[in-house]
Amino acid sequence: MDAGKRTINELFTGNKMLDIPFFQRSYVWGEPQWERLLDDVEYVSRTRIPHFLGSVILKQEHTDSGNVVGDVRTVIDGQQRLTTISILMKVLCLKTDKTDRFDRQFRLFDARPVIQHNRSDFKAFNKIMELKSVVNIDTKDKVTCAYKYFVDHLDPTKVDFDNICKYILFVGIDLGSEEDEQQIFDTINSLGVRLTTAELLKNYFFARNDEEAFKKHWYNIFEKDEETKEYWDKEITAGRHKRTFIDLFFQSFLQIKIQDGNLNVSDKESFSKVEKLFDSYKRFINDCLNNDKHALLPEISEYAETFRRIFIDDIVNDELPPSAGIKRITAIIFALETTTLIPYVLFIEQNIEDDSVKENLYGAIETYIMRRLVTRASNKNYNQLFNDRLVLNRVLSKDEFVEHIRKQEDRTNGMPSDYDVKMAFNDAWLTNKNAAGVLYMIESKMRNRDFHSTQLLGISKYSLEHIMQKNGKTIGRSQAMKTKDKNVNESF
Repeated sequence: MDAGKRTINELFTGNKMLDIPFFQRSYVWGEPQWERLLDDVEYVSRTRIPHFLGSVILKQEHTDSGNVVGDVRTVIDGQQRLTTISILMKVLCLKTDKTDRFDRQFRLFDARPVIQHNRSDFKAFNKIMELKSVVNIDTKDKVTCAYKYFVDHLDPTKVDFDNICKYILFVGIDLGSEEDEQQIFDTINSLGVRLTTAELLKNYFFARNDEEAFKKHWYNIFEKDEETKEYWDKEITAGRHKRTFIDLFFQSFLQIKIQDGNLNVSDKESFSKVEKLFDSYKRFINDCLNNDKHALLPEISEYAETFRRIFIDDIVNDELPPSAGIKRITAIIFALETTTLIPYVLFIEQNIEDDSVKENLYGAIETYIMRRLVTRASNKNYNQLFNDRLVLNRVLSKDEFVEHIRKQEDRTNGMPSDYDVKMAFNDAWLTNKNAAGVLYMIESKMRNRDFHSTQLLGISKYSLEHIMQKNGKTIGRSQAMKTKDKNVNESF
């Protein structure tokens, strides 16, 4: 390992290929990063004061005698910075009519760009590198958006090519071909660099010679087009934190799989910690799968396709059907932030084919969750109940679910009685969100749609005022809930 400061002149030499492997994440920088970089290069151009942009980690690769480029480095960290610098410098040279100056430094002697981009951004990046003049490119990928930003905002009178190449600095780390690339990823993550769990897992599962497995079990599932990437990158509130769908999926999948691993309670509890999810996968694969990293890939693909089919957070904007089923359960998960249900629901969808069996089970789960919400019962043990017990014991029918809840020795996870629910409707004070959620679920179940000219709309658009008006006066919260009291047992 060789570490030290690196200039652009040292990184882009024209005879050293910087290879961004296919399994790395796509280019993701946006306007805040582009604006900051442009400010930095204008400052350096004006003052000639060295300015550090961050780290770049490169790994030396073995090359055979037939390779026209003898020096190939894999970009372990820094692809966002290096990609953006290349685009900025290309736009500068296009605007100053000095593309030959760009080509001498940012192209290899065989005319390929120094940066060989990954699968996701290869075409867009190379298209920009091939330009001979500033033109409009009518696509919306992030690489092209970076090009458009610099076309619109870069003033060539404020940016000096030579000063940038000399005074923009990076903290460079060069690894030998024998050094452990994954260890470097782990170290980067431990130091706080923002590599997501999914990115770490992708680089853990796939090596350079795993392209076929990568395409089948990762690219086609998580990255094949913008719509797919937007789905998995979508953030929702899970507990006290924002979580992406892809991280929620990997956490849920692991919670399902550890039930098959003959693990003790302590290990299962450790594997449930969100902040250690990547480490948990490595431990599980090492301890339970003989360190066979590819053993999980087929199941990951299958479960991920099921996850995407059923978990659509936009369901909170649509009117729910009155009958029990996945739509009502999904609305409860996202609108009432009960994401601890996700692993069990994913397990149900993956293991039950009969729709009527699923609907009956979902009806029982809805009754259980909503009764406990009305009575303000604690949900702190839901993770243990729905994962450790229901998944572990393969509870896959309404009768099994009801029997399992009935056998609870204490009231921690018990089903509230009719009496408990009636008393709660008289006396309980819920948060506005929970009160609205309870009333919406009741109304969506009881509503006679033949007598209404308008839709109920979704749970996210449902307000307490919607049902709290009576003769022009606002009813108190508990009074409003009492108006539903006589029908509550029919709904829950």
